[in-house]
This record gives sequence, C-alpha cells and structure tokens, in this order.
Amino acid sequence: MSDVLGDFIRALRASDVRVSTSETIDAGDVVQLVGYDDRQVLKDALGQVLAKSEEEKTSFDETFDRYFAFDQFKNQKAANGNAETEADGGDGEGDAESGQQESDQQGQSGQSGEGQQGEGGPSSGGGSGGATEAGEGAATERDLVALLERGDQTELQMALAEGARDAQLNNIRLFTQRGLYTRRIMEAMGLDGLNEEIDRRQASGNEEGAENLREARDGLREQVRDYVEKQLEIFTANAGRQLREEVLSQVRLTNVDRSDIKIIRQLVRKMAKKLVALHSRRRKVTQRGVLDVRRTIRANIEFDGLLFHTIWKKKKVDRPKVMAICDVSGSVAQVSRFLLMFLYSMQEVLPDVRSFAFSGRLGEVTDLFKTEDIEMAMATALQEHGGGSTDYGKAFEDFTDLALDDIDHRTTILILGDARSNYGDPRSDLLHKVHERARRVIWLNPEGRSMWNSGDSEMRRLQPYCDKAVTCASLKELERVVSEILRHAS
Repeated sequence: MSDVLGDFIRALRASDVRVSTSETIDAGDVVQLVGYDDRQVLKDALGQVLAKSEEEKTSFDETFDRYFAFDQFKNQKAANGNAETEADGGDGEGDAESGQQESDQQGQSGQSGEGQQGEGGPSSGGGSGGATEAGEGAATERDLVALLERGDQTELQMALAEGARDAQLNNIRLFTQRGLYTRRIMEAMGLDGLNEEIDRRQASGNEEGAENLREARDGLREQVRDYVEKQLEIFTANAGRQLREEVLSQVRLTNVDRSDIKIIRQLVRKMAKKLVALHSRRRKVTQRGVLDVRRTIRANIEFDGLLFHTIWKKKKVDRPKVMAICDVSGSVAQVSRFLLMFLYSMQEVLPDVRSFAFSGRLGEVTDLFKTEDIEMAMATALQEHGGGSTDYGKAFEDFTDLALDDIDHRTTILILGDARSNYGDPRSDLLHKVHERARRVIWLNPEGRSMWNSGDSEMRRLQPYCDKAVTCASLKELERVVSEILRHAS
C-alpha cells in the first residue's frame, strides 16, 4: 500500500470514519485496479469500500476533497511582469491548475499535491523527477532557485509534497507545531541554498535579483505555511474532541462537570457499541468434529441410511443474566447512572438485565429504565428510592425477597456502592446466600481501596462473599467490568 493511501486512511480515521484492516487491504486493491489518473473514479471506488453509513459518506467526501486538493500555488500574482523573473513572485504562489492538469496525466504524483508527503508510494518518482529539468531525484539547494525562477507551479507543487514527506508532516498533531514543520519543509526544499543565492546576488550588486528572490521566498513560506495548516486540519480533524473524550473516560465520574454530561453520554454509547460489536455472536456455536449420531441417522432415513447429510453437535451459548444492585445515595448516584446506561445500551448482548436501586429501602426499576429516557428514569429512581440514610442490611433483605428465587447458575450479580451502611448491620449472611446461588458476584466500589474498611465502610464483612471486588469510578473501569462479564458468558 502506498504512503498516499496510508495517510488518506489516517485522515479518514481522524474524521471519525471507521476503517478496519481488511477495508484498508480492499482499498489498496481498489487503487491498484483504478489508479490515480481519474480523480472522480478514484473517489467513487474508494467510497464504496471505506464509507459504510450516510454520515461516514459525508465525512469521506469532505476528507477526500481536502486531501486530494490542488490549490497550494493557485491564482497568485507574480512579483514582477517579465518572464525571466516571473517565478520570483509567482513561484511559490502560482497557479495550481497546471498541477491538476499534469496530475491527470501523471496520476499519483499530482494527486498527492495536497495529499501529501504520502507521495512516497507510487508517486514518489514523479514528485521528485519533476523538480529539475536535469531530472535530479530531489529538490536540492540549487534546484529551489531554479524552480522559483522558472515559476513552474506543477514542479513547485511536487517539490512541496516531497519536502513535506521528508519532514514527516503527517506526524503533525498540535497547532503550535506549524512553525516547526514549515521550517523543516522549507529546508528540505532547499532554503539554505536559496538564502546563499540571495546573499551572493546582493554581494555582487544585483539588488533587483536579490529582492525578487526575497519576495519569492516570502511568498513560498506563506504557501508552505498554508499547506501545513491544511495538513494539520486533515490529520487532527477531531483531535480536540478525542482528547476530551479520552480525559473524560478516565476521570472519576463523581468529578464530572454538568457541562460534560452530554459528552459522557455519547461516550457511553460509543463504548457500548464497541463492546456489542466485539462480543456479539450466534447463540449456538458449532463444535466441528463431534458428530451427532442420532440426528444424522434421523436426517438420512430417506436415503436408506446412507449419510448424505452429516449433523454436528452444537453447544448452546447462554447470554448472562445480570442483576444490578445500585446504591443511588448522593455519593454514588453519578456512577450508578452511567453503569445502568452502559447495561441498557447493550441489549443485543445483555438482553436479560434486571436493575434495583436503593438508599434506604430497595426497589426494582427494570421497567422504568426500559420504558423511560435514562435521565427521566434516574430522576424517578432517585425520587422513589434515594431518600433516607443508606442501609445495606435492609437493601439485601428487600433484594432476597424480590429476586433470590430467580438467581441461578447463569446469573451475574453486580453491586455498585461504597458499602457504607451508617454503622448498621450489612446482613452479610444474605449476601452469602446470593453468592451460593449466583454464577458470580462482583462488587464495584467507587472509592479507592485505601478508603475501604474506614469509618462505616463494611467491605471487610461483605468482600468474602464476592468473586471480585474492584474500584470502579470511571467510564474506562466500567467498560472493563462489563467487557469481563461478556467474556465469561460462555
């Protein structure tokens, strides 16, 4: 796969277009088949294999148009009128239309004009070969002066792309790196030689020639800077949002600001969707190699016992039953909110979820979360079950009355709470009964381990009847827990 295509796929991913490894291979096959000669054919062909939804198609079109653009040296005025020094002003700022025309003839070399440094693939030969009439491989120090004096926009475009590739512009990530990469590209194009030529002309008394080259250099620098800014936009299209999401996924949910709640909800849905895609599978998995003799004979009766159709034994894969017991008192309510959102966003792989909320007395809120919006359901749950002081003993009594008989070997019990029972009896004996019946009991405590067993915390008495007790205060930790439940589904 060429560098051009590789960088284009990176740009797509930066624009939230999901591209898998297999789709990348398909895109490489498409490029080999249709080439870079016809821009529209290339766009349509790649769009068929890389964009899956209407939203992704829109992002694909926008990214393609920005990546494969030809406006670096477009419609710029020459520094002076005569043909000999025309390049001094128009050199770095000329007309990209000729570059686009040549791209139709040379294919890849022109296509990566804005498409970049990625020219190193099939286009590297064309990009470097056009830099000088002598056919040298790259833009040397002397070449840049010649390019500016000739004012050939196509050659300047290719020299810029070659310089960007040498400077590894596709690694740009921060707005503050613009000056750094602008300087690197100028140096790769031959800035030192250009400066030496300006000094030489000035020393020899050719003030006009030196001034023309200065103007051309300044114009070229502006064009390179514009190019760098466009690459920054392409490769970091959603970098700010992605960084914000990464931070919010790791921050303690109790510290999340109200202004970030909307982003958190979107992040929960995105994480849940990823887990669904990862863990979705058929309810039955064929065990090849184990023949189901009775069913095979029955299926072949009409053939006088000749085994035309073989039937293999199958193992039924049960989805886990999940019961979530959530402390909705003030200190834990925020974490409970997002755990329940996580669970109810995964109905495809966790279809059998029952939820219970408590502060003082416990009540089932399964139907509430299935029929109401998560925010409305949480507000109602807080109103109905969030009042009073926290009492884990009474909560476990209510839970065993409501659901003990429904717990079996497929049931995973999730308990989310800080285990602070206001010095009341936490009824660890009831948790012991639940543990004996359930497949697993997992305790998620939003507090750090150093806080367990301090003050009125009863983790010391309750933890022995849990298969796992972990700190869980961020979205990343919630995701890890839910993913583990799914991995133990078989």
